[in-house]
Parts: sequence; structure tokens; C-alpha cells
Amino acid sequence: MSTDGFPPYKDAVVYSLGGQYVDFAQIVKVYAAPREGHQRYLPAECVDCIKTPIHGNPDMSKVGTSHIERQNLTIRMSMRRMTRLTNAFSKKWVDLKRSYALHFAYYNFCKVHQSLRVTPAMAAGITDHVWALRELLQ
Repeated sequence: MSTDGFPPYKDAVVYSLGGQYVDFAQIVKVYAAPREGHQRYLPAECVDCIKTPIHGNPDMSKVGTSHIERQNLTIRMSMRRMTRLTNAFSKKWVDLKRSYALHFAYYNFCKVHQSLRVTPAMAAGITDHVWALRELLQ
């Protein structure tokens, strides 16, 4: 498992997943100094990535956050509840939890993914067909 360098992750991962069951590392990106003028709106340049093993025996060649960052982008683009300053923003935890559950159920059982050419549930052998939305909601 990999995370960024947010300090509480160290204890949370080991505590929640159990020390003997997880190989865990963190990756911290070091960015260049902020830009001036018109370039200040451009993203900062990443000048270094520091990978640190935290627990267990992680494969350091696989440490990275690109998969979770892609998933976060998909969630933000697919669920308006995750976009601030809109009238769909979740104000109650129960509504947010339901929204997430519906999103992931649709994403895994109803949506054919271009790279897989099937749904993730089909690729995992959980189901043998693409679910219609009516089937998901029953």
C-alpha cells in the first residue's frame, strides 16, 4: 500500500489494517519554489520524489499514488456531491455515504471500462453480464 506523506496515514494504516497484514510505504513529492508573474498559475514543478518504507516489506518499485489520484479524479468528475460550491454538495454524512455506494456500484457493475472492455465486476468474475441500472437498483 502507498500513500502520500500526510503524517496521520502512518498510524491509521497500521492501526486499521493490522501490522502483520500490510506492506506500506509513503511517497513525498518535493516541489520547486513558487513561480512569479503569469507563471504563478501553472502547477509547481516536481523536482524530487522521496519513497520511504513505513511498515512490512513494500516493493519500492511499485510505490506511487497515481492509481488513487486517478480514482479521486473519477469520483470528482462523476459525483457532483464531491464538487464544492454547488447545490449538490453533501451536507449530511448519510447522504454522502449513499452517494458513494451508488457511484461505486454503478462504476463496478454497470459501466463498461474501455481498458477492460467489460465491467470490473465481470473482470473479477463476480458477475457474467453488464447490469442494467434497473437491476442495480432492485
